[in-house]
Amino acid sequence: MRARLPLIAANWKMHKTAGEAHAFCDVALPRLLALTDDVEVALCPPFTALHAVAERVRATPVRLGAQDLHWERAGAFTGEVSGPMLVAAGCTYVIVGHSERRELFAETDDRVRRKVRAAFDAGLVPILCVGETLRERQDRLTEERIAAQLAEGTASITSEEAARLVIAYEPVWAIGTGRAATPEDARRVIGWIRDVMRQRFGPSADRMRIQYGGSVNPDNAAGFLQHPEIDGSLVGGASLDPEAFVRIVEAALPARV
Repeated sequence: MRARLPLIAANWKMHKTAGEAHAFCDVALPRLLALTDDVEVALCPPFTALHAVAERVRATPVRLGAQDLHWERAGAFTGEVSGPMLVAAGCTYVIVGHSERRELFAETDDRVRRKVRAAFDAGLVPILCVGETLRERQDRLTEERIAAQLAEGTASITSEEAARLVIAYEPVWAIGTGRAATPEDARRVIGWIRDVMRQRFGPSADRMRIQYGGSVNPDNAAGFLQHPEIDGSLVGGASLDPEAFVRIVEAALPARV
């Protein structure tokens, strides 16, 4: 029996206009709403489609999330979006430190720490992404790299906040590379992450949800999501198709005997 409610979060990245977001919800929402007793679902569209999705999920159990935020509440930061702005748009969750932000936009562990703090201060729940590259994996630096990301990312939060935090383990080496992580790979690293968090936050770590985020699709989702140690998934490309995304959510449901 699961100790924590799985969270399946759709990260649409730089895809979908407001109209396309409406079309996705038209297809997916009726089916998703039938599943939310046993799994939590969040949709994370680009900023320009937040209001479109908010209109559709308002007064439902499906949550709205954003893909990033700035660490300041307001100011002269052209092109940025703050935590209070996301709350006003209807967001519950915000993704912080995604591997693409770290690699393509030079996002440092220190900036990730400030964003995690800003998310909690605004009343959002951060989904903190951590993971190792192929070179780090080959050099046997997986634990060293992720430990550093965890230490910095959670440096300014309390044990109570840690219990609400969501961590997404992204094996960067398995995303879009043709290399496949196995459910056992994910279970091992996620179990290790929880042990690290227990050392820092004690029993709060047992309430923290730790997702898997490495190229999950409808064909492999059940292998990952039926592990009781894996508390859902942060889904990228497969979340763009409503049928595929619903199938992934279904894969997280409790096994029927």
